[in-house]
Amino acid sequence: MSAGDAPDPGWTEYYEAAGDDPRETLLDALRRFEGQPARDRFAVDLGCGAGRDTVELLRRGWAVLAIDGQAEALERLVARDLPDAWSDRLTTVRASFQEAEWPEADLVNSSYALPFCHPAAFSGLWRRIERSLRPGGRFCGQLFGDRDGWSDQDDLTFLTRAEIEVLLASLEVERLDEIEKDGTTAIGKDKHWHLFHVVAQKPRR
Repeated sequence: MSAGDAPDPGWTEYYEAAGDDPRETLLDALRRFEGQPARDRFAVDLGCGAGRDTVELLRRGWAVLAIDGQAEALERLVARDLPDAWSDRLTTVRASFQEAEWPEADLVNSSYALPFCHPAAFSGLWRRIERSLRPGGRFCGQLFGDRDGWSDQDDLTFLTRAEIEVLLASLEVERLDEIEKDGTTAIGKDKHWHLFHVVAQKPRR
């Protein structure tokens, strides 16, 4: 599942409104890989939606496993007019957060998606993310804070800053920006946002 515009979102409306620009947390993480020895890199885009981040990774030469629980998201992704060389580096899997599995990766990206994991499954999902990161690999994405406007929804995951700091304790935190503001969703609905932008690296052995 990828980030929608309400706890029970109309995915088509969201995908059409979301735009194609990659998220800043992904761009931040990719900048941090610059200057390292060149090699083939592999990323997992967890809750990829229609592929705004997946396409950026492909453009930069990464191989990508794009995972989403919504069939429409993956249909929109594969329907993009991608160069053959890019398409050859793309694999898509339809799976929920509870079911999703993936191999070791240099990057796990999850833009506005992890909060849509059910709280009962979140700790297991996070352990899979941590285990899958290669030494020097990174996680980037967003988490929702406990004062978010949707925090009364018991099927979404919301965390305090202290809980997030515990969650990230085994990683080297490179970015942890806390945002709290009134705003709107991608489709223009009023919403109080409380979220954290995260980039964190698994220590090298």
